[in-house]
Amino acid sequence: MDPANLIRMANRIGDFFELMSDREEALEGVANHLHKFWEPRLRNALLAWVDAHPAGYAGELELKPIVLQAIGVYRERLTPA
Repeated sequence: MDPANLIRMANRIGDFFELMSDREEALEGVANHLHKFWEPRLRNALLAWVDAHPAGYAGELELKPIVLQAIGVYRERLTPA
């Protein structure tokens, strides 16, 4: 999948959960959404992109901090078996 689409979709999830006042709940919400609604190949592609760009940005692509943090905290849950 095109990295730009992955980042855009992940950031839209981040936009929704970023509005929550409880940061921990928001991070878990991002991770839960990615786990429940993204198929393993999409999660693998996102995780690979993050591995290649640990700061969360590459050129014009930038992952929202909440998404990057959720991936860091809940990576094990997001990694397909």
